[in-house]
Amino acid sequence: MLGNHTSATEFYLVGFPGSENLRHVLFAIFCFFYLVTLVGNTVIIVIVCVDKRLQSPMYFFLVHLSILEILVTTVIVPVMLSGLLLPGMQSISLAGCVAQLFLHLALGTTEFSLLGAMAVDRYVAVCNPLRYSVIMNSHTCNSVVIVSWVFGFLFQIWPVYATFHLNYCKSNVVDNFFCDRGQLLKLSCNNTIFIEFILFLMAVFVLFGSLIPTIVSYTYIIATILKIPSASGRRKAFSTCASHFTCVIIGYGCCLFLYVKPKQTQAADYNRVVSLMISIVTPFLKPFIFTLRNDKVIEALRDGVKRCYHLFKS
Repeated sequence: MLGNHTSATEFYLVGFPGSENLRHVLFAIFCFFYLVTLVGNTVIIVIVCVDKRLQSPMYFFLVHLSILEILVTTVIVPVMLSGLLLPGMQSISLAGCVAQLFLHLALGTTEFSLLGAMAVDRYVAVCNPLRYSVIMNSHTCNSVVIVSWVFGFLFQIWPVYATFHLNYCKSNVVDNFFCDRGQLLKLSCNNTIFIEFILFLMAVFVLFGSLIPTIVSYTYIIATILKIPSASGRRKAFSTCASHFTCVIIGYGCCLFLYVKPKQTQAADYNRVVSLMISIVTPFLKPFIFTLRNDKVIEALRDGVKRCYHLFKS
């Protein structure tokens, strides 16, 4: 579509090829996932903020994780849903594409930083419980959260700048439902080998920089739990980490397949499936993971429902 132009002022998103009926079915499914994600994460934020039993570092981090999940999906899903209702390809301006890619990557980087911090928090809670309140005080928690957000946004400035500094002379049709970096690199007429290698190293730094402390923390956590003599004690200790551990497996698993590869220009169908997992399925599952596997959250939810019932009844 670009003809002889050397740069793009807008891009066209292919989205999900298929019949109109299929696109309408996908719209209904993804819209349901999106609404559940918004409601589920909002409920977690409200419950943690109003229930005094959940005023601890773990739930403080959980609030920020829920905020990130809402933002991650909101950056991608509304654009995707509107595209499913259009008969052809969806257009997106250059500024919109830059903003979408930057927010998608920055929020993802922030989330991994936060997951790493949550792993260390669980290590201190299980392995050093007597000093937990001293180590994980409010100043430490606030500092960790601020650093995670600032690092996530600053770290992705150069990768996004480098991506859109390229010349797009081949086409301006992005074979995905959002401005996917891998597909954008395929459209460039520049030699992208060097930039792809740098992006690969940066992805390794982000993912393994937060994954290594997570692995070390859980190694000590498991060793400590195995030393607990009673089965009920071991079960109780592990239950405090189970939700976070499940999210780590899902989150890191998807992103390792998508970003940690020397060749960023992966096949479009592969990128589309993994991107769906990251931007829709994983945020949809996380509220259930953190509520159904956490007795304190379930109890707080139950009490909240009872209070609302009595309030409306009176």
